[in-house]
Amino acid sequence: MQEFHRLRSSLRAKQEHASLLDDFREFDRTRLDLEEGADSSDQALLREHATINRSTGQVDTVISQAQATLGTLVFQRSTFGGINSKLTNVSSRLPTVNHILSSIKRKKSMDTIILSLVASVCTFLIFIYWLTK
Repeated sequence: MQEFHRLRSSLRAKQEHASLLDDFREFDRTRLDLEEGADSSDQALLREHATINRSTGQVDTVISQAQATLGTLVFQRSTFGGINSKLTNVSSRLPTVNHILSSIKRKKSMDTIILSLVASVCTFLIFIYWLTK
């Protein structure tokens, strides 16, 4: 499945590259035609038209990249959702694993509390020592 998505994105990138090259060739031909002609109002309109076409092509490229990114993010979201449901399923089927995980969390929270108390007592003793000195 991952290989398919990788190949599809590679193919899409190659198609976009070919499309950009075609657009550049067309732009180059239009530019040469404009440079050969005289500076009349028709030529100015043609230059403006070519510029608008280039801008539109660039906007289309950005929009297609944004859509591809959205598709990738949606796919990642579904993948992570699947992982979460599988973990929930495993913990519900194996109550011992769930019990072990809850014991680990409880021990970790107890260790945090004990470490906090020790740090507080040490800070208090240092403060008292500083006041008596």
